[in-house]
Amino acid sequence: MPCTTILVGKKASNDLSTMIARTDDGHFDVKKLIVVEPKDQPRKYRSVISHAEVELPENPMRYTACPSVDPEQGIWAATGINAANVGMTATETITSNPRVLAADPLVVLQKAKNRREKDVPGGLGEEDFVVLVLPYIHSAREGVERLASLLERYGTYESNGIAFNDENEVWWMETIGGHHWIARRVPDEVCVINPNQFGMDGFDLEDAFGERKAHLCSADLREFIAVNHLDLNQDGSFNPRAVFGSRRDMDHIYNTPRAWFMGRYLAPTRYHWDGEHADYTPESDNIPWSIVPERKVAVEDVKYLLSSHYQGTPYNPYTSQNTGKRGMYRSIGINRTGVTSVCQIRSDAPEQLKGLEWVCFGSTTFSALLPVYPCVPKMPKYLSDVALDVSTENFYWASRLIGALADPNYPSTVQNIERYQLAVMTKGRQLIMEYDRKYAESGNEKLLTEANEKLCTMAKAESTAVLNKVLLTASEHMKNGFNLADN
Repeated sequence: MPCTTILVGKKASNDLSTMIARTDDGHFDVKKLIVVEPKDQPRKYRSVISHAEVELPENPMRYTACPSVDPEQGIWAATGINAANVGMTATETITSNPRVLAADPLVVLQKAKNRREKDVPGGLGEEDFVVLVLPYIHSAREGVERLASLLERYGTYESNGIAFNDENEVWWMETIGGHHWIARRVPDEVCVINPNQFGMDGFDLEDAFGERKAHLCSADLREFIAVNHLDLNQDGSFNPRAVFGSRRDMDHIYNTPRAWFMGRYLAPTRYHWDGEHADYTPESDNIPWSIVPERKVAVEDVKYLLSSHYQGTPYNPYTSQNTGKRGMYRSIGINRTGVTSVCQIRSDAPEQLKGLEWVCFGSTTFSALLPVYPCVPKMPKYLSDVALDVSTENFYWASRLIGALADPNYPSTVQNIERYQLAVMTKGRQLIMEYDRKYAESGNEKLLTEANEKLCTMAKAESTAVLNKVLLTASEHMKNGFNLADN
């Protein structure tokens, strides 16, 4: 699924939290945010897409998830935080190359050719990963290890990147062909930017096959690379992107421009991003996977980046200037996004408060990011009670409506959209600060449910107010408008 991922190490953030964030860019998938209690977690799981069947452990934890409302293609839980304050987002669809895919083919469902035969199940994929992993892990590293064991046993039918975080660490994992994988602990001082391509551009094989402090991989990865002549590196260094990734013309339209914009924002003066002598252009294949940001990164920065449409550049599809380059690259804040989340784990908070899940629905360019406490028995109806029919009674559909009305009227609505996003973020932070203090004083867990209800009441009021405004603007701009001089 086309997505964009940002990872923030502990020392790169403004409050010593870790963050993993991703836009889930399906095809206008209707999404909701729910809490899955242990009693509701299956003990035997069957993938809808691949028909793979997996026996699950008997000790699941409570966790949040952002599943699809329509179950026809499976759960697609997307992202969440569990009761051990471990976050997971899955997955970032990544690229590969024919050499890898020929050496370790993807494990796809093989349909029976006649009634005497049976289907041969495929591997696991984005539909499945969160449900199979998140309820059973107590650290980010454990997430890598559990998913690795599943990949090695069942394989996968697609190429994906997966992120995990706890209060101290962020780990990034990428699949290689059908059964192989590679994972790296994100350095504390960096941000990772990953837009639908094989991301890692450095990896310590000595550590992976030695102390395994910050690098993990398939046990036979060295042999796999050597036997299949996969290493394209010339200088003796090991660049996984060159070995396992792609270098296609389409990357320069779809993937690398997003990395360019994010890098340009995070390190604007360390590198030259524009002009004839730029270190990196939107079509550079070597844009760094990880960057030490020039200033600490807050949730607001993550939201800004995941809302990007190349504002401030000639590629902005909303610019009024005829740049000749308008809309030529795939935006980060795209129209078809289902849900965007930031799983934030705070190291300086009490255990019940460490996790904060920030969520917005629809196109991030026009949507507001709302924080909620994940350590609760259930989510408010404004987030969880979502149907396939349009309604203004939930955050998902309200966000979709706001975006659809504002987009064709961008110059006239952008100010109202920015005020709306600022209001939800500001009031959301105020409520979190208030209930952090209340919980610290009382230890009453019911306060977290109360806080989430107040957060949703606020978000509904703000969403309704801006919806009124953008609807009026859109109505005024209808093609069949006609005014007499006295009207």
